[in-house]
Amino acid sequence: MTQFKSIRPILWTNSLEESITFYCTVLGFKLDEKNVDWGWASLTKEEVNLMLALPNEHTSIEKIGFSGSLYFEVTEVDKLWEEIKDKAKICYPPEVFEWGMKEFALYDNNGYLLQFGTAQ
Repeated sequence: MTQFKSIRPILWTNSLEESITFYCTVLGFKLDEKNVDWGWASLTKEEVNLMLALPNEHTSIEKIGFSGSLYFEVTEVDKLWEEIKDKAKICYPPEVFEWGMKEFALYDNNGYLLQFGTAQ
């Protein structure tokens, strides 16, 4: 049977530079590679990998966004909250949920919902 090794989301953006700046300055990602001709960039932070891309001829995107969220499991959600709460549009502040996670959520520069949680 085929083994799944990882997932590496590609987030569409209308401004590659603004998205790189958001993920690198607000969330501390590192820019690994950028190709202006392709309208593409690759970012990492610890074990998390993301790609950013401008819409191209293979996509028919009317509006940037999707109907889900990206959930980041982190080690110190309260510390992360203090570091970034004033740098992005907040969806909800830290809260402990009945499923045993303390989490908060914010929106990136494209409107993607990003959730961050730590097991309690």
